Amino acid sequence: MGALTDRVAIITGAGRGIGREHALLFAAEGAKVVVNDLGGAADGSGQDRSAAEQVVDEIRAAGGEAVANSDNVADWEGGQRLINAAVEAFGDLHVLVNNAGILRDRVLVNMTEEEWDSVIHVHLKGHFVPSRWAAAYWREQTKAGQQVKGSIINTSSTSGLLGNPGQSNYGAAKAGLGAFTVIIAQELARYGVRVNAIAPAARTRLTESTPGLEEMVRAPDDPGLFDIWDPANISPLVAYLATESCPATGKVFFVQGGKVQLMHNWAMGEAIEKDDRWGVAELESAMKSLVTDDA
Repeated sequence: MGALTDRVAIITGAGRGIGREHALLFAAEGAKVVVNDLGGAADGSGQDRSAAEQVVDEIRAAGGEAVANSDNVADWEGGQRLINAAVEAFGDLHVLVNNAGILRDRVLVNMTEEEWDSVIHVHLKGHFVPSRWAAAYWREQTKAGQQVKGSIINTSSTSGLLGNPGQSNYGAAKAGLGAFTVIIAQELARYGVRVNAIAPAARTRLTESTPGLEEMVRAPDDPGLFDIWDPANISPLVAYLATESCPATGKVFFVQGGKVQLMHNWAMGEAIEKDDRWGVAELESAMKSLVTDDA
């Protein structure tokens, strides 16, 4: 018996990289997996349905259960078809892992409207659409008297939670996914659904194409050394968050190598206050404690 035996899971962007590792581990732990991937390049261009089918073949060869799906997760009807694919193939849905994403890195002064829109579209809408249709399915189950123990795991990034120059589009989307996670966790608790997110650090097509990271994420020359950038390191946390008994919800976790670290969202910090409206000249002096680098 695996940790995910008989859990039905959808994993988006599962044809390559981190998503592929999720799919393989979920299946090894007993889950029935819908492997979703449009098969595009790292920048979202093109389409290759064989990417998802190859992962399904690997899972089946190892004795697992899986089906492929190539719907666009940012498309309204495509998102509904994706949820329906799980129910039609396996009779239910318990887990949604939103992992699909693209990169169009550019500094702000050079970024085009299309580069902004495409990244926001794939990441933010590509998380919203499947989550919305999954939530609707679980709500109907609850109304029908069924006990739901659902789980959504979103994929954020330190590029959004901590910031990274050259990725204002990607970072804005990933920061938005942190907020999206916290909010829908509050909304979906009534239906028996937990929602968490990860901010993974691993070697993927996206990190290898990020300026300054290509050499950093390279696998060690010595095969005996632990490869902290191996994307397979990320999947055990996602699998745990997908288990029926996991209590976590509304959390964002950084994960790299053997490290799992809780991320904290925006919080109220230091303050200045008086019992009247501030004047501009007063603020010039009073604000020093809030705006200096050592504040």
